[in-house]
Amino acid sequence: MIQNNAYLSILQITDMHILRSPSETLVGIDTEHYFHAVLELAFSSHAHFDLVLVTGDLAQTPCQASYQRILNRLEAYNTECVCLPGNHDDFDLMQHLLNTPIVSCRRQTLLENWQIICLNSQIVGAAGGRLANDELSLLKQCLSEYPNHHTMIAVHHHCLPTHSTWMDTMTIENYQEFLAIVKQHPQIKVITTGHIHQLMDTMVDSVRVLGTPSTCFQFTPKSEKFGMDHSAPGYRVFQLYADGRFESEVTRLPEPLSGLQTNTKGY
Repeated sequence: MIQNNAYLSILQITDMHILRSPSETLVGIDTEHYFHAVLELAFSSHAHFDLVLVTGDLAQTPCQASYQRILNRLEAYNTECVCLPGNHDDFDLMQHLLNTPIVSCRRQTLLENWQIICLNSQIVGAAGGRLANDELSLLKQCLSEYPNHHTMIAVHHHCLPTHSTWMDTMTIENYQEFLAIVKQHPQIKVITTGHIHQLMDTMVDSVRVLGTPSTCFQFTPKSEKFGMDHSAPGYRVFQLYADGRFESEVTRLPEPLSGLQTNTKGY
C-alpha cells in the first residue's frame, strides 16, 4: 500500500490530433511536434509516473501510420500507458495496434488501492458522446468488484457544462444516467475528461470533474461560437494518496503555438 505520504503519480494527456503524415499540419500547427514537446516536458519535470492516461482524440486521421507513431513515442518512455477513444478515433484500430505490454486500451487499471476506469463515450460518426449500456454496465461492474478502491473515471466527452454554447452541444448525451451511478458510489473521487481543449474544474456532489488542455490547440473558454485562442498546450498530473485524497495540477509548454490559424471555422 501507499505509505509515508507517498502517492501514485498519473500523467494525463489528451487530444493530440495526430495526422497521417508527420509533415502535415492542422489549423496551421504541427500537432506531432507539440505532442512530443508535451511528453518531453512532463517526463523531464517529474521523477516518475505510475501511469500515463491518454483520454481520446489521439488521431485526427485514424490510420495505421498515425497510431503506430503514437505507439512508438509512448513506448519510448517505458511507462505503463492506457488509452481511450475520442470522437475522431477508430477504436477498433486503436485496440488492435495499441496492444503491447506497455501501451494498451485496457478499461480497468488497479494501482495500489486506487482503480482507474476508462470509458468509451464515442458515437461513431458523430462529434458528441454517449455512454452505451455496455459502458454503464462496465462501470457498475468495476465499482462493485472493488468497492474499497478509490476510483478515478476517465472518459473523452464532458459530463457537465463548460459554458461554451457550441461545445456544450457535445456533452455525453445520457450524462444524467451516468451521474446517477456516480452519485451512488462514494468511492469515486474524480472524473477527468478530454475533448474540450481547455481547463475545467467543477464538482458534482463530492466528486471533482476536470477537463484538461489539449497537447495541441486550445478552444476559447466561455465562447458562444467555435473559436481558438493562443493558450499553450499542456498536460495534467494527478497525485493519488492512499486515503482517497488527490491533488492535480496543469502545466503548459513555455513556448507559444506557432502558425495557429485562429480565424478557422472548424477543423
